[in-house]
Amino acid sequence: MEYVVLVDEKNNVLGTRNKADVHRENTPLHRAFSVFIFDNKQRLLLQQRAVHKKTWPLVWSNSCCGHPMLTESNIEAVKRRCQFELGIDVFDILEVAPYRYCFSYQGVMENEICPILVVRYNGELNINTDEVKSTQWIHWKNWLKQIETSSNLYSQWCIEESYILERSKIFKEWLSQNQQFCTQE
Repeated sequence: MEYVVLVDEKNNVLGTRNKADVHRENTPLHRAFSVFIFDNKQRLLLQQRAVHKKTWPLVWSNSCCGHPMLTESNIEAVKRRCQFELGIDVFDILEVAPYRYCFSYQGVMENEICPILVVRYNGELNINTDEVKSTQWIHWKNWLKQIETSSNLYSQWCIEESYILERSKIFKEWLSQNQQFCTQE
């Protein structure tokens, strides 16, 4: 059974609940994370969510999302979910910015404290088709242009998080170093 960590607005733990019972019309606030994976060409990995996902089925979004377990750090959770969803081992992970959002789509609300993390990875993917329908790589600058003109194709959190990253000095420094970096450990 997968569960989420329920929190208050200050991210204090209130308890846990079965993930399947949480994502509804009035989802309680809980912890999550969003990952943006980049290769050494400054390309972002996008994923199209699987058709049977309860939240945002078939919508294109950032590389990977998930929920940390109660005793798990965001870094540990990112490693676990990247392996589960994309079949990859990631090592170079940086938490860039905090993020809090609440969006509804097709009668299901997401209501999360959701830090934004970035990862460097070059290599093959082995996607879990129960989680991911498709993937594509897009250069970061092209991605920013894409969300300006076609925002209805992507999850709202992914768009907002992309703009947060683009305004982040930490992210820009990290991304510029990314051109020389190649991870496949």
